[in-house]
Amino acid sequence: MNPLKILAFGAHPDDAELNVGGCAAMWAAQGHKVKFVSTTNGDVGHAFKSGKELAEIRKKEVEAAAEVLGIETAVMDVHDGELMPTLENRLIFLKYIREWEADIVIGHRPYDYHPDHRYTGVLMQDAAFMVTVKYVLPEVPCLTHNPVFLYSYDHFQTPIPFNPSIVVPIDLVMDIKMDALWCLESQIESYWYKENFVDVSPVPNEPEARALRKKEFVDECLWKPVWSKQADQYRELIHDTYGTEIATQAKYAEAFEVCEYGRQPTQEELKYLFPNIGIQ
Repeated sequence: MNPLKILAFGAHPDDAELNVGGCAAMWAAQGHKVKFVSTTNGDVGHAFKSGKELAEIRKKEVEAAAEVLGIETAVMDVHDGELMPTLENRLIFLKYIREWEADIVIGHRPYDYHPDHRYTGVLMQDAAFMVTVKYVLPEVPCLTHNPVFLYSYDHFQTPIPFNPSIVVPIDLVMDIKMDALWCLESQIESYWYKENFVDVSPVPNEPEARALRKKEFVDECLWKPVWSKQADQYRELIHDTYGTEIATQAKYAEAFEVCEYGRQPTQEELKYLFPNIGIQ
């Protein structure tokens, strides 16, 4: 099988890692090519750092996370909170998708709480089909096939709730995913600490204290219930895709919904496109 090429857009330098990090680690381990693109630079998402300093920190963090996952990464030069669904940004999305020659493109749904998330979803949708049109952005060769476009999971119900097409258990790579997220230190010490932009708890440098802080982060990570919920809520779909044993044992999962604007895969093709897995 030829290596697949997967491109995931996340609104900030942590979103793709949170939503797709498990599948990315499995794809990479199986020889496929994965790239994450942060559509803003995350330069306001901290309790006391901001601007160029924070943007540089967060770029280095996602680069370190990408190394752990075995993938590539990029960060767009857009201020946090200022992504807009413009023609200029649509062409940037087209360029990323075409240059990567993507088979799969993943992004947020356009029904999210955060404008950067919503507009990432809109821009991804707007790129669907247009990536195949020769004289749109003619300086970058168009794709001869339309990729499969998918949304990553969210819990929002209005106006349309998330409707999964495939749900992938990530138990085998949870340690890798957590090691990758541990690289996002600015988030661990700030927003992920108390889910606000006031409280802060810097990650210590002293080895013993640092190891203890990492254990606390892994054990108490506020995102684990989100991945657990996906496994529990969509266990029947896991069963349909991966069988009884895997569905029964799965504790954590990442769920995805096919966007109707891209190529429409069969359920068998989705199983082919997503990682082949087992449970230890």
